[in-house]
Amino acid sequence: MPIVKASDDADLARLIRSVAEGDRTALRALYIATAPKLLGIILRIVQDRGAAEDALQEVFVRIWQRAGSYDPNGGTPFPWLAAIARHKAIDRLRQEKVARLTQAEEGWLERLADLGDGEADLARRDALAHCLDAVEPAQRDCLVLAYCEGWSREELAARHDRPVNTIKTWLRRGLTGLRSCLEAV
Repeated sequence: MPIVKASDDADLARLIRSVAEGDRTALRALYIATAPKLLGIILRIVQDRGAAEDALQEVFVRIWQRAGSYDPNGGTPFPWLAAIARHKAIDRLRQEKVARLTQAEEGWLERLADLGDGEADLARRDALAHCLDAVEPAQRDCLVLAYCEGWSREELAARHDRPVNTIKTWLRRGLTGLRSCLEAV
């Protein structure tokens, strides 16, 4: 299995054409020639080496699948490869964000501190769960993360893409609503 070295745009374009024809050796040569730069692009976006390496593998699967769509008249090959890498890195960030948000939304009750095993403690936990359900979801998320998991206002602001002062307001309003609800129960 000879290794083909790609040193210029013409070589990369030829390798992509060969990959489109199902040539695994060309895919390997393309990987050797471009993987370090593509990994750098992905790493700048996802900022986690393991995730970047996983994304790079997905990029080359995508290149294998889509090599036939490369049009040399549309531009040089490396920007086409870099666009695939960039899009895959952004997709990976979006998937991670959705997974974190889903986990936070689904598991808020389980993340509450264990109040004990007594009947009175269970009643308080049920009342707290009932009252937390009445709080706006974003405020509830902030309350649980701040008071049960120790997140800072700055971390919450980054998570919700809001200013820190908005998070402070959410926390204050959430606590006020929670207090009013618990007093009524």
